[in-house]
Amino acid sequence: MTSRRFKLSPTDIKDVIKPIGYCIASDKITVEGMKVGFMYREDPESPEDSGWRFLSGDESEEYVGNMDNSMIFDVNTIVNYDAAIIPYLDLPTGSELERVEGSDEFRPIVS
Repeated sequence: MTSRRFKLSPTDIKDVIKPIGYCIASDKITVEGMKVGFMYREDPESPEDSGWRFLSGDESEEYVGNMDNSMIFDVNTIVNYDAAIIPYLDLPTGSELERVEGSDEFRPIVS
């Protein structure tokens, strides 16, 4: 396991949203400080899992496939990295969104 140096320290994390559970986020967001570029919600793996997965959108398949490149976080922690995700957190399982380039808005990805 690699040691991570997060962009935000624990003292930087503020309670911004009500607890909704945990999520998985890429190191591109939490270590490199990139904004969320792609977010999707899958079936939760446990009652504490929100189902949300956050990526910068810059990750390769190989990067995403390496479990050492992501971690489990409380969703509130990721909100502290990128508050633009807040309006979308109530969307249902199966939701997939991408950031509208140069904005704080996300649009649904149509399969």
